[in-house]
Amino acid sequence: MTAIRPAAVAGMFYPDDPAQLKHAIAGLLASAKRDAASPVPKALIVPHAGYIYSGAVAASAYARLGELRGRIRRVVLLGPTHRVYVRGLALPEAERFATPLGEIQLDQAGMQAIAGLPQVTRSAAAHQMEHSLEVQLPFLQQVLGDFRLLPLAVGEATAAEVAEVLETVWGGDETLIVISSDLSHFLPDALARKVDGETVDAILALNSHLNHEQACGATPVNGLLLAAKRHGLHPVVLDVRNSSDTAGDPDRVVGYAAFAFEAAADPEQPDAEKGPALLKLARNEIASRLGQAAAKPVQAAWLQEPGASFVTLTRQGELRGCIGTLEAHRSLEIDVRENAVAAAFRDPRFMPLTRGEFEDTRVEVSLLSPTQPIEAKDESSALAALRPNVDGVVFEYRHFRSTFLPQVWEQLPEPAEFLAHLKRKAGLPVDFWAEQVRLSRYTVSKWKEEAPIHEHS
Repeated sequence: MTAIRPAAVAGMFYPDDPAQLKHAIAGLLASAKRDAASPVPKALIVPHAGYIYSGAVAASAYARLGELRGRIRRVVLLGPTHRVYVRGLALPEAERFATPLGEIQLDQAGMQAIAGLPQVTRSAAAHQMEHSLEVQLPFLQQVLGDFRLLPLAVGEATAAEVAEVLETVWGGDETLIVISSDLSHFLPDALARKVDGETVDAILALNSHLNHEQACGATPVNGLLLAAKRHGLHPVVLDVRNSSDTAGDPDRVVGYAAFAFEAAADPEQPDAEKGPALLKLARNEIASRLGQAAAKPVQAAWLQEPGASFVTLTRQGELRGCIGTLEAHRSLEIDVRENAVAAAFRDPRFMPLTRGEFEDTRVEVSLLSPTQPIEAKDESSALAALRPNVDGVVFEYRHFRSTFLPQVWEQLPEPAEFLAHLKRKAGLPVDFWAEQVRLSRYTVSKWKEEAPIHEHS
């Protein structure tokens, strides 16, 4: 057995100078958004490109480890093989893995525990040049300090075979599972975002049938999704980007996403309890930005679930701001807070809200369902498919995009008028139509303050 598996892609995927590497990782982690109240993750999915491309996305996952240094003592790390064919999952022929930040001891006891499984083999060649595992190690070293590593290069295997291995080494709070995977490869930017969005939705739904066009690490990801379902873990999407967002050609991009898998939150709160909490959260955030005293922070486990929301402000019956999010990509708490601030101060149709105006401004929060495509071969079939007073509608044509909440049906009750104004909002003529137009629908749960609230108790 070789004593050490040396770093193979240092100087290519990440800096090979220890000081530069530490500085780069520290910067990425410092820039990553982290909610201190987030539950401790049992597992992560992280990308594995060069740090210049996907380092920020990976950092959004590693930042979740927060204060777990010394608490997580073992990392089970799975990534796809890119250079060597493997049937099953391959353990290395080494005792330690090395990076510019030092050596990591391998978890010999854990390796021995799975060595007897028929889908587990040993292969020095599979690990020798494999970057999908190596690029995670400096992040783990910097965040966790001392830990033992159980690395597996995953080749041709079923989701059930991967899940069986994970079950064998699942452990308790001392064990973290990390799955290394990028998303789509070499698609044009717009198409990649669509494909990756569908993949993100599948992961959030614990759909363990991803293919390798959706994710190069589909095999280990599918295995984790199976195991997560059995253990009642809940996936949270932390960041989704592609290489055109960082340093790549927009005509040929690679997709990246990061997820945390946490113990399932308490059952969802009834809408009657959700509404007041969301309204209070939005009003508090605006008040704090205006320098006013705000009520005690709203705290509830369901606010940490991913969510998409719109915050609408009205004053004396007239619209005063409306900004929102169509797709859930962050916790509902952060989404509502950010959209409240944007509606108050950054809606380009209005001047920023003043303290005097805020006193008689009403807050409304809409919580969106996931979008569903509307199948329509032409405009008339699209109009026939719309559901007045039910559907929020998204209009998309190339880079043109707009949406109306279902509330807009109150002002535009006729489908033709509704769609015409939606096209105008997107920056297109009201009579525009093209074969490439895409429409999708969503529904909302909405709550509005009965009257302006003046106290902040």
